[in-house]
Amino acid sequence: MAVIGQDISQARRVLEAGDLVAIPTETVYGLAGNALNATAVASIFDTKNRPSFDPLIIHVPSLLVAQNYVIEIPEPLRKLAEHFWPGPLTLLLPRATSIPDIVTSGLDRVAVRVPDHPLTLELLAQLDYPLAAPSANPFGYISPTSPQHVDAQLGTRISYILDGGKCKVGLESTIVGMEGNDIVVYRLGGLEISEIERIVGQVKVKSHSTSNPQAPGLLESHYAPSKPFLIGNLDELISKYQSQGIDFAVLSLAKTFSFIPSENQIALSARSNLKEAATHLFAAMRMLDESNTAVILAELMPETGLGRAINDRLKRASTKA
Repeated sequence: MAVIGQDISQARRVLEAGDLVAIPTETVYGLAGNALNATAVASIFDTKNRPSFDPLIIHVPSLLVAQNYVIEIPEPLRKLAEHFWPGPLTLLLPRATSIPDIVTSGLDRVAVRVPDHPLTLELLAQLDYPLAAPSANPFGYISPTSPQHVDAQLGTRISYILDGGKCKVGLESTIVGMEGNDIVVYRLGGLEISEIERIVGQVKVKSHSTSNPQAPGLLESHYAPSKPFLIGNLDELISKYQSQGIDFAVLSLAKTFSFIPSENQIALSARSNLKEAATHLFAAMRMLDESNTAVILAELMPETGLGRAINDRLKRASTKA
């Protein structure tokens, strides 16, 4: 398995050898390689078994450095960067020629962000290249929010995991770009729409696509457990599977059921706090996926605040069911 530690110098040595390192961010753990090295980026796709038409996000230490890898930053997006970087915001910007085609899947825009994690910011500050870093998990599976999650899934394929503890946001970044004069949210994530609109006014929200996405992380089937994952009214779903004699696990916002073993149910937030629920979502899905049950039953969250982003992940996790 991989070495888990906090040695930034070791992480840098691995990256400079053209190999991959798992890095912590406030959202999820990323599988990182030199974004300017097409061979290293190809290794990311290979290690994750990620389709080459799904572009990657590059990570930089600051807005100032980001400007080196893009042609321009439109003023509304610059305002967002000034307010929310470091943080769970990714900007889709016209790329500079230094960014290899493989990073953007041949598209003319590159996804850029400044992650809000002290270890990774320190690592990025010591590098003279950005890091391409999708989530550090096999493609399509639940995103990792701890170094142990990464090790369990990719520990035999990478040598080093930079240990930044548990991720404090727990949902991938919100991706924002522009089409003409319109500000467009391409992926719901850890930065709420209301916060974005507070800075730049009304935005358009695009739904995810099934192929040839314009931005990272937009495929329909994604973030999915290996077990069937069903969304609906929990009381009705539980009654149905009880009557069929099928063992099940339950994922709810706050509700618990006295007749279900505690190890087979998780409430994301006893206070129905959606930020807390977002932090716990992927770890909870992973725990229930490892339970001795045949299926996971879940409910949608309120469509407010981060509830919209959580529901986006729940719906895409349920595609295989």
